[in-house]
Amino acid sequence: QLQASGGGLVQAGGSLRLSCAASGRVNAMGWFRQAPGKEREFVAAITSSSRTSYADSVKGRFSISRDNAKNTVHLQMNSLKPEDTAVYHCAASRVLGVVPAEGLYNYWGQGTQVTVSS
Repeated sequence: QLQASGGGLVQAGGSLRLSCAASGRVNAMGWFRQAPGKEREFVAAITSSSRTSYADSVKGRFSISRDNAKNTVHLQMNSLKPEDTAVYHCAASRVLGVVPAEGLYNYWGQGTQVTVSS
């Protein structure tokens, strides 16, 4: 259902762009991340009408966008920090109109590794 791409290794201060394509029509789409030994956490999300939400830790550095015609969501990550290192998971929800809570995402991608070196 969801195919994520764009992860990799980058130095602190660098940038990466993640993309996620959904095989069918979905409403809200989001990104979550999980670092080793930590719980999964919310990163950013966008509704079908492009309303966005960000975790405080990434505000001003990350930007989420979507292409509804292609059922694709992108996460532009700038000014990356070592603490951004994690597996990033794309998720999609049938919830319409608002950014859903984590438990309301219906589909999850396998994840893509982002590693930021100091």
